[in-house]
Amino acid sequence: MRLTTKGRYAVTAMLDVAYHSEKRPVSLTDIAKRQNISLSYLEQLFSRLRRAGMVEGVRGPGGGYQLSRDAKLINIADIITAVDEPLDSTRCGGQGNCQNDQPCLTHDLWMGLSEQIRLYLSTINLHDLLQRKNVRRVAQRQDRRVKITAVITAPREEAGAETGG
Repeated sequence: MRLTTKGRYAVTAMLDVAYHSEKRPVSLTDIAKRQNISLSYLEQLFSRLRRAGMVEGVRGPGGGYQLSRDAKLINIADIITAVDEPLDSTRCGGQGNCQNDQPCLTHDLWMGLSEQIRLYLSTINLHDLLQRKNVRRVAQRQDRRVKITAVITAPREEAGAETGG
């Protein structure tokens, strides 16, 4: 199975929302900065995630996205499926027409692998991932990196005003 960028980015962005929306809604701009994902690409992904009922938008100052249900109820397989990413290891998309409109010799093997991947990813939810020390450590590192970058790239006048200089 080849998971494309779309599926990987959707899972990454949803995990970012799950982590950061514990405090407040998360803007796509913030996700884009932390995860190095194009803002326009995130807009496309979140349109699909919103239609799938996984996130909801919050309007106004301090707005952004938050999970529409508990992180325990959103599994990784559902996220990948929501952005139209197939969980399929076959060449034929599971159609069984891989060799002259008939199943190939290894069709059942790849179908079985696809099902195992789907089962595995359906047993992991966003809450489970958030409980992993490594995930929290990486999220904290990303937050620090974005804050440092913001300070370094701030115009001198603003930086001087903040320090009283």
